[in-house]
Amino acid sequence: MDSWLRFNAQSQAKERVFRAAQYSCTLLAYTLQRGGTAAELRKTVSQLEAHLSLTRKLMRLGNSVEALEAAKRAIHLSDSVLRLCLTISHLNRAMYFACDNVLWAGKTGLISSLDHSKWSHRSFRYYLFALILNLTRDVYELHLLMESEARHRAAKSPASRFPGATLIPDDLSSPSSATSRATVALPVMSAWFRHRLNLLMTVLYSNPPLLLDLLKNTCDIFIPLDRLGIYPTGAGFVGACGLASSVFSILTTVHPWLKLKP
Repeated sequence: MDSWLRFNAQSQAKERVFRAAQYSCTLLAYTLQRGGTAAELRKTVSQLEAHLSLTRKLMRLGNSVEALEAAKRAIHLSDSVLRLCLTISHLNRAMYFACDNVLWAGKTGLISSLDHSKWSHRSFRYYLFALILNLTRDVYELHLLMESEARHRAAKSPASRFPGATLIPDDLSSPSSATSRATVALPVMSAWFRHRLNLLMTVLYSNPPLLLDLLKNTCDIFIPLDRLGIYPTGAGFVGACGLASSVFSILTTVHPWLKLKP
């Protein structure tokens, strides 16, 4: 099993390069169409995109095994939220890859009577569920790190971070003083918002793996949303998002320390 996982990791690295090329073709085809380029060139780019997609499906054969192994590891995590999100996410990825393998068999003629639309819809649905759980995990980790940073700052400077956040006088609590209450509350809310934004920027700046994973999952989620018709964005936007997320994935392969763990 370990040998297969090592071999599969090498295939995944190549698959990410092919993915970047595929979505580059998607974006290029959209740009050529908008520019009114000759139909023959657009057809060639579209055919190249289809061939790259089929090659990627071939390279993803057996990825379900890797996803199931990852789910087995995630189920032993001590944090209950991470355990739930990662385990179910990996299981959805396993189902996505299984559907993808069936689609590959259909496109190559091994399964002649395959309903491609049905299986494609099914695979993108599993992909969407996995991405939603991945984003939930990212937001949860971001929340934990922001709270930790806030406690660290409070320990260093016990004084209130919001000088304007004093008790509102009793004479401002009457219904007739609604305008006065709003005038007092506005600077407090503004200070709170600036404080949270500063925490967010600090945490993301000091945690590149989390930032990269958040950006990658945010870009990726628009792909199944478009394919399923939930939030259509068009081929150009899908191509740009797919290309960006592919570049982020390649970065985590070239620099393993950028991969979010666990």
